[in-house]
Amino acid sequence: MNVPCPRIVIAGTNSGVGKTSVTLALVSALRKRGLRVQTFKVGPDFLDPTYLTLASGRPCYNLDGWMTNKAYVQSLFLEKAASADVAVIEGVMGLFDGSDPVDSTGSTAEIATWLDAPVLLVVNAHGVARSLAALVKGYTEFDPALTVAGIVANHCGSERHGEWLEESLNTFGLPPAVATVPRSAFPELPSRHLGLVTADARNVPEQLLVALGEALERHGRVDEILRIARSAPAISKTSVSRENANRATRLRLGLAYDAAFHFYYRDNLEALEAHGCELVLFSPLQDKVLPEGLDGLYIGGGYPEEYAEALARNTTMIESVRRFAGEGKLVYAECGGLMYLAQGIECRDAARHKLVGLLPQWTRMLDRRKALSYVEVTLTRDSLFGKQGERLRGHEFHYSELLGHPIEDGGWNHPYSVKRRRSDSAMMEGFQRGRTVASYVHAHFASRTGAVEHFVSACASNSCSGEDNLS
Repeated sequence: MNVPCPRIVIAGTNSGVGKTSVTLALVSALRKRGLRVQTFKVGPDFLDPTYLTLASGRPCYNLDGWMTNKAYVQSLFLEKAASADVAVIEGVMGLFDGSDPVDSTGSTAEIATWLDAPVLLVVNAHGVARSLAALVKGYTEFDPALTVAGIVANHCGSERHGEWLEESLNTFGLPPAVATVPRSAFPELPSRHLGLVTADARNVPEQLLVALGEALERHGRVDEILRIARSAPAISKTSVSRENANRATRLRLGLAYDAAFHFYYRDNLEALEAHGCELVLFSPLQDKVLPEGLDGLYIGGGYPEEYAEALARNTTMIESVRRFAGEGKLVYAECGGLMYLAQGIECRDAARHKLVGLLPQWTRMLDRRKALSYVEVTLTRDSLFGKQGERLRGHEFHYSELLGHPIEDGGWNHPYSVKRRRSDSAMMEGFQRGRTVASYVHAHFASRTGAVEHFVSACASNSCSGEDNLS
């Protein structure tokens, strides 16, 4: 059965050309027309989806060809886009940039091809005229499987400059310019050392989103972009294979969620819910103790370093988490969550803030990024996500490093052997003791049903006698 699914991919020639601004502007303009817009973000990024969620009023989902697979991407996309009038997919880096320099793996181009979606190419037009046509010609002909259907010339110098660019594209029979946006026409988005800040109604007010949409209306042809999206061919439902799990088992999984901890893949959380977990939100910053009746904790990534002093002051919560882990209940922490479970954080100003103190080491913030890479994880022992030798994929992105005593202290061991993308060597990584696991890896486990089932089984176990309860 084929179903219509209007969709469009917003790609860039490279990072920094304004993909996010164009995407948010388009979503705002489409919603002003009364359309239900479902957004997606290509790649492992946690920040852009918060903007797209605010702009669309619907949860945004990551589409990642390296961490997951084609069948998963297609089925997730169709499931979430089914109740929308149009889907808008923001790309990552440049159109053809991904996890490998010689193929499309992990790239925007890969996702656009898998979804048979037309591409809107955003180009930085500053300082170019006829050369833009040469650039666009290369992008449109590089991969015959792609359909580049329109061009957004961003950062134009003037109205006349935009007209020149349109004329040049038309002369050489290239995709038309559907928008020529002058420099500073789009309002600036808030940023910090990791790129964009996490979006919320305080730093991304409704007026900002409206202004973005109005700028695109003034300098572009939104109706033509919508026509392009509606020209996408129908999608076959036969490709949909996402499993609907049994919701009978009901477990209460505490989910750390506040300004310090909020980096989660939406489909990871939904997979846990589908397998019987009730997600109970709590704030390590604001709440005094953990919610009652929890079977496990999931502490994700975020910005604990920005709130280290406040986290350290909340000693009743720290003691509550310590006591929970000491009772042998499941505790899973990723990246920022690992930092929270560590002895503490040494900030850039050398100030030290003591935190939960479960893990044997401190973490220290650096001025430069410590890690940014896709990773493949092989379990070195039975763990929360499976048996020894099983694998899952994810990524690392952090500015902190570990300090202090060797991991052998206190009976901890490494649960993961981690191999970074395009590296021939593997490294031991993470902390495991009993049913506590902490790692710098942001794992994508929703695409691996067995990993979700194993996690839920470990959460449901009443045993607290050590590693045997992870099998």
